[in-house]
Amino acid sequence: MNVTIVDYNSGNISSVINSFKEVAKDKVNIEVTSDLEKIRSSDKLVLPGQGSFKSCIDALKKINGLTDTLSEFAINNKKPLLGICVGLQMFADIGYEEIETKGLGWISGKVSKINNQNGKYKLPHIGWNEISIVKDSKIFNNIKNKSHMYFVHSYEFIPKDKNVISATTDYSSNIVCSVEKENIFGTQFHPEKSDKIGLKIIDNFINL
Repeated sequence: MNVTIVDYNSGNISSVINSFKEVAKDKVNIEVTSDLEKIRSSDKLVLPGQGSFKSCIDALKKINGLTDTLSEFAINNKKPLLGICVGLQMFADIGYEEIETKGLGWISGKVSKINNQNGKYKLPHIGWNEISIVKDSKIFNNIKNKSHMYFVHSYEFIPKDKNVISATTDYSSNIVCSVEKENIFGTQFHPEKSDKIGLKIIDNFINL
């Protein structure tokens, strides 16, 4: 089986690569590429994202045909895809970081700045926070509710359909930190930086 981590120059993804390789061992082939043919022929995709919503969307668009290939993979062919951090946020229709930017439009909704209640809460939200698992998601198989995950973000994804939400975290408000819609999965937290529990989430995705 081939699991491809999409490398589109969106910042340092070495921890994502290392943790997937650690979990995969020799059972699964982990490829890191922006090659459209390799992406198309993959069994599963990982879409990481660091930096701003706009910078990540711009970086995807710089690679000719990449956004169409990703949509073909996830929406038309319904193959499993995991978005991490901004990788999840890009599923939205629109993001409001820097300037209003059109997202991939896979899961209807918007990405807005976290309401920090007039400075009562620090932004970015950095560090370990407890998650509440709100629906039976395949990537949370054998993960205990109220587990702690590692976060770094100032913006949150607000989906229109609340049924796609698989986990939330409490920080200034109830923030969506994981979604699942058919074959599309996303985490706002960083599983690759969330110790053994994060590795278990990666393992669950690889074993889907």
